[in-house]
Amino acid sequence: MKRFKVYKNIRKKAIVFGLPLTLFALMMIAIVGSLLTIIFSFSFPVIIGAFIFNTLLYCGLLYVVRHPHCYNIQDVYPDSISGKQNSGLYYEQD
Repeated sequence: MKRFKVYKNIRKKAIVFGLPLTLFALMMIAIVGSLLTIIFSFSFPVIIGAFIFNTLLYCGLLYVVRHPHCYNIQDVYPDSISGKQNSGLYYEQD
């Protein structure tokens, strides 16, 4: 009988409409907010503006996902933590 390994980190790679879960949640919050705006101020320019805003947000988020090298997001913590003063010279590089 074949055994399958349990993959617990499936949420890290989950993609919905081409976006990771966090960006998809941001998109859904924007859509709900625009729907509330449309409901409470019902006018044709608001409907068109909300549609354009949501479309541009979706395109922008897709661009960020497809081009991650354009936005250098650094790690929160350094690779090593030391109490020594940093001289700025790196001897390990060529």
